[in-house]
Parts: sequence; C-alpha cells; structure tokens
Amino acid sequence: MADIIQLLPDHVANQIAAGEVVQRPASVVKELLENAIDAAAGKITLIIKEAGKTLIQVVDDGIGMSETDARLSFERHATSKIRTADDLFKLDTKGFRGEALASIAAIAHVELNTKQEGEDLGTKLKIEGSKVISQDVAATPKGTSLLVKNLFYNIPARRNFLKSNAVELRHIIDEFHRVVLAHPNIAFSMYHNDGELFNLPVSNLRQRIVNVFGSKVNELLVPVEEDTEIAKISGFVGKPKFAKRTRGEQFFFVNDRFVKSAYLHHAVASAFEGLLREKTHPSYFIFMELDPEKIDINIHPTKTEVKFEDEHSLYAILKSIVKHSLGQFNVAPVLDFDRDANLDTPYAYKDKGFVTPKVTVDADFNPFKAETRAKGFAKKNTASWESLYVGLESKMSDTDQASKSVSFESEEVTGTLFDDDELSLPSTYQLHRKYIVSTIKSGMVVINQERAHQRILYERYLESITLKDTVSQQLLFPLKLHYTSVEIHLLKDMYGELERTGFVIEFDQENAAITGIPINLAESEVSEVLSQILADFQGNVTKEGFNQVDVLAKSMAKSTSIRNGQPLGAEKQTQLVNDLFACKEPSLSPFNKPTFITMTVDELDQKFT
Repeated sequence: MADIIQLLPDHVANQIAAGEVVQRPASVVKELLENAIDAAAGKITLIIKEAGKTLIQVVDDGIGMSETDARLSFERHATSKIRTADDLFKLDTKGFRGEALASIAAIAHVELNTKQEGEDLGTKLKIEGSKVISQDVAATPKGTSLLVKNLFYNIPARRNFLKSNAVELRHIIDEFHRVVLAHPNIAFSMYHNDGELFNLPVSNLRQRIVNVFGSKVNELLVPVEEDTEIAKISGFVGKPKFAKRTRGEQFFFVNDRFVKSAYLHHAVASAFEGLLREKTHPSYFIFMELDPEKIDINIHPTKTEVKFEDEHSLYAILKSIVKHSLGQFNVAPVLDFDRDANLDTPYAYKDKGFVTPKVTVDADFNPFKAETRAKGFAKKNTASWESLYVGLESKMSDTDQASKSVSFESEEVTGTLFDDDELSLPSTYQLHRKYIVSTIKSGMVVINQERAHQRILYERYLESITLKDTVSQQLLFPLKLHYTSVEIHLLKDMYGELERTGFVIEFDQENAAITGIPINLAESEVSEVLSQILADFQGNVTKEGFNQVDVLAKSMAKSTSIRNGQPLGAEKQTQLVNDLFACKEPSLSPFNKPTFITMTVDELDQKFT
C-alpha cells in the first residue's frame, strides 16, 4: 500500500496555525498591541477601518527591529522572548509563541515599517499570504508600524463567518480595553474610520479607568489593596448601587495580563452577596501579582486562561479583601443585632462624671392596712366611662326581639349544580398573576402573559421600524443620561432604528439628552429600556448573528412588556388573548420560547381516571 502521510506545505501549516491565533479582527489587534508593549513603546496608536476587515494598523515608538529581525519575525516559531523550555514557566512578556505574525501574514496583506533608534534608515517589508513580495530600505520614524489589510482574503469561508461591523468593532474595543487598563504607563489612542474613539494619556490606574469608561465612573470606585505571601492584590471594585445588567466592566489581570477565571469571579461575586439588585453584576478592576513560576498561562492559544498553583487560598484571600474594602468604605451595611441602642452614651456626656443612684424606702408601708388601701387603692371616679353604657340594655333587648322575627329561606336545593342556563363565567381567568386561562372548542388554553406580550410588542416594533414612521411624545424637559464612550458610540450606531421607534436623542461625548420617547413608554422607564438595549447589543444577543433591527425590536419588547406577577383586569386579559392570536407567530416568544399550551377535554378526562 502506498504511503499516505506527508508533510504539509508551509503556507498551509501557517493557515492552520492562524485558525488558533486569528479568530476575528480583534485577535489581530490583541497580538499587535501586545507586540508593541513588549517593544517598550511609550505611545501606541491603533487605526481601524471597517471594523478591522479592511485595515488594522498599529504604530508604536518602541525599540524597532533590524533588517534581519524584521524578516525573521514572520517565520514560524521565531521569537525573542524565550530560549529554553524552562522559560515557559517564568514568563514576563506578552507574546512568546512566535506564531502571531506568521499566522497573520498567512491570511492577509501585511506591510511592516520599522527602524531602530540611532539608525538612519529602516526596513519596509510587504507580505501577502506568507509570500514575501518586497523588502526595501525606507525612511521611517523610530519604532514599528504594522498594517494588516484584507483579513481572510484567501480564506473566503472564514471571512463569511465574520459578524456585522458593529459586533466586530465591539470585540476590538473589548481587546483594546484589556490592554490599555493593564498599562496606564503607556499612552494609547484609537481611531475607527478616521474618527477618534479613544485618546488616553499616561496616567495612574484610577485615571485610566475614568478616561476609558467616563467621568461618572470615578464616584463608583472603591479601592482594593492587600499584600500577602501568595499574591499582591490591588485595584478597584464598583459600588453595589452602580451594578449593571452586563458583565462588561469586569477585569482580572495577572502580572499585567488579562485573564478570564470563573473561579475568581465567583470569589468576588460572593463578597457582594446580598448587596446587588436582581440580575445585576458588579464592576471590578483587580490586579494580581504572583510569582510567574506559580502560574501556567500556556494552557490556551489566546492566553486568557490561567492555572494557579494554590487557587483555593487565592479564592479565600480575594473574597476577604473585597468584602473588607466594601465594609471599610461604608459601602456594605454593618448590622449588629446583639447591640442594645439604649446602652449608647451620648457624645455630650463624654466628660460627665457618674452619679450613684439613690433609693428611698417607706418602712411603714403596709398594703393590708385599711388606711393604706384607702390612700393607695381608692376607687377612681368611673362616672365618665360608665355613662357610655347607659341605655345599652334596652338597645340589646330591642335587637333580641328583632332577631326573633327574622325568617330564613329553606336550604332545600332545587335544580342542578352549575345549571348552564343560569351560570355566567368570564371568558378568561388569571392564574397566580402569571398565566391567563381561556376556553377553546377542544378544551382550554393557558397563556404565559409576559411571553405573550413580548411577542405582541416585538411584531409591533418590527413593523414600526421597518414599515412606517412612529409618532413620538415630546418631553417638557430633556432627560439626561450618562453613558461611556463605547455606549454612546453604540447608541449613535443604532440611532436610525431608535428614532423610528419614537426616541429623539441628542448626544455629546458622555451624555445622551432624550427629548422624545415612544408613546407607550413612561419617562421613568426610559433609562431601564436603553440599558436593556445596550445590554443586549453588548451581550449574548449580538453573538447570535441577528441584525440590528431584530435585536432592537427584541430589546424594546423585553423591556416594555407586562411582567409575570402583574395583575390584569378581565378587559386587559381578553385584549391580550386577542392580540396574541392576531400575531404572525403567536406560539413563540421573540426568544423562541412557547407562549401558550393547550389541554383538550380528553386530556383532562384522563387526569381523573
């Protein structure tokens, strides 16, 4: 039999490796920013076009590369970060696998310009699909500029799997946040389609967080700091009253590298137990410094997962530190049910001396003496209250006479129980303020009122967004709401659809002034509705590939629908049932959950057999 195993060509092997390293444009951004940091850059600029599908460019003022290093950096397993296998267990740099640039060059058009300090000229290198097109001497500033154009141009199947520009940009911004928060000592800027999104000067950690997420964040930060034998922990947690619906502002950094850890997240969440509103999540920016030999970060290609040598102790320390900080800064209430408030000494009494209480006793007192009883136990004047009962006896006797003349109807039952001719039942009935029960020809239908109303509103919002203009109710005074720069960008991006639902909004850098809202929406609900919309766009909904209109209609329906537990009158119940079965798809909610179930008479009969 002929041999069937063969070595893969380099360009194919590079494309396979790219599948591990480059999943989307955000993966390229992460690798290039980390390389710039490892190059000791003091200022880094990120330029994006079409959410990274057309262009990703990172410019830094770092140490640059020689002509030989520039060419060698695009070879597989070429790195300046490690020399031996032991170096993998004491890493203090970002990139070290030596496959990032080789993988990126295999699936894109890459242009590199680099120059070392002290050199007159630098190097310009062009690569397309792992093939070197040209390498020339060039006049370029100190540092490195790397352009990545037309990502996945030679793998159309991978390119087709990319999401919309809004979703891909959101992933890029997430990676940008993770890098810039870990390095406040470096100046960063970011541009998308020639518009500036971020301009972050060198600062301390608190100021960097404020510059990224907006000035409003400053008032919610609670410092966290502790130095133990296992780890040095520092950073900030958010006050419970500012908890959000999304998990966006949750960051763990280990040795200045962003990591994901459900185990450590549980430690922080446990410290907030009992302090958060339902379905909200705390914000935290926590940095941990550990001995590199006691952690393993090489267990996942993206290096966002980490394995700790003593994770149980770290869990206990982290939970204790966060809880202590919340109590220290009077964020968490301190309750002592054993304390007696009567024993508290007023502050004005602090210099006052004590006085020994004196007790006087009448030695001659005898309660059994007649004269004592006359003095101490004399009958009080009861005329005032006894007068209240004057005439009561006569009234009672009249009542008794009247009761004797009362005649009662016979209890003899005539006719059948629940006679159809006399019985009048409502067409609907609300069960446990959650379900609406109604009769149908074959039996009965049980409707989930919240899901049913979501379906009704969803179809109405879709129609208003796509088919006709909606009338907006104008507010007498504009409603000002604060958002981060990323949230403002998202709201601007979807403003066309928001406007067609009835919203009228004016934006500045960190605020949205709402001057008009949908007719069926109360002013008090506006903040909650917009928060839900942003949560859906930043959360799981955007990952399912729905278009923007669909996500918006679902968010609006979810935010404004009737809730389970809300009582409904007979008229509203009937209207809800009629509106549901007038929908195009009445059996499912917008989130593909059943809105009602039916039960036939035969099925009911079987329950009684």
